[in-house]
Amino acid sequence: MATPATTFESLSRSLAAGDYRPVYILHGEEGYYIDRLVKMFERILPEDDREYGLTNMYAPQIADPQAIIDACRQMPMMTERQVIIVREAQSVKGEYIDKLARYAAAPTPTTILVVAARGDKLKGKDFAKAVKAAGGVIYESPRLWPSNIPPLLSAYIKEKGLRADAKAVEMLGEYIGTNLSRLYNEVDKLAEILPKGATVTPEVIERNIGISKDYNNFELIDAVATRDIAKMMRIGTYFEANPKQNPFMVTAASLFSFFADLLQGFYSKDRSERGLQQELGLNNSFAAKRIKSGMASYNAFQVIEILDAIRRYDAMSKGSGSRQDPYKMLNDLLFHIATAPGRLPV
Repeated sequence: MATPATTFESLSRSLAAGDYRPVYILHGEEGYYIDRLVKMFERILPEDDREYGLTNMYAPQIADPQAIIDACRQMPMMTERQVIIVREAQSVKGEYIDKLARYAAAPTPTTILVVAARGDKLKGKDFAKAVKAAGGVIYESPRLWPSNIPPLLSAYIKEKGLRADAKAVEMLGEYIGTNLSRLYNEVDKLAEILPKGATVTPEVIERNIGISKDYNNFELIDAVATRDIAKMMRIGTYFEANPKQNPFMVTAASLFSFFADLLQGFYSKDRSERGLQQELGLNNSFAAKRIKSGMASYNAFQVIEILDAIRRYDAMSKGSGSRQDPYKMLNDLLFHIATAPGRLPV
């Protein structure tokens, strides 16, 4: 039976219980969890022992990885063990990292070596094999997708003693994206401002974070779903006047995602809200209701035409040397969506 992959939760529990291994690899595209784990490793030693027992080394600044091995081989001074953290390991070549393999095969019992590659996978297959063979730990922090954000954000809001409004959570995810550090930082701010048990609502977000509760991609998709052309154009005009707060690429991605889900909805066996939520992997009932509204406002031929129009808009807005204003084009796209006759591209 294959060994279960190490998760952030399982590794956090092991560290909290004092179950330490001699060598750890922390790598992957999502940097938030790697940062959290590095802080946990820094706190393994009591604060008074960190001056002698904690060493931070930056891989790009160390010409010869033998210096890392030499540091690991030293006996700890005035502490029971030492912790050595090698940061920015994603910035060095695989050949560099693989020179640490012989240490990983026979590590020093009184040293905890942590090699952290933030934002990318660690190069160096020989080192990884040696770590695994010697009973070390490899944790990969995978890339997060937009669909991952709402449940994570809702859980974090509750962890901070607040209640999560589903619409507010989607607004934050739409506006900030998949940057967990920034998302959680905004929640931390709200936790300081709001009383325990308060609900994070769209009004709270508008007042304290600066995201308009009426003019954002969440509200735009709601208007598109009901084919409310006046609201669609009003939001498009607002985006044109506030381009920094409303990147057109994010809007195009949101529109495409909605219509792609909508097309899949037409071919779902169970078209009830619960059925659509399960079939499409939607995060909450709001998203399912939106799809139901869209299915009442458009037919499948119109959706196919609209998806083609969004692809063309996206390509033209990113085109090299294009002189067209992407927000003027967005308004044209929104009008096309509202009036699409359902003609398939030839």
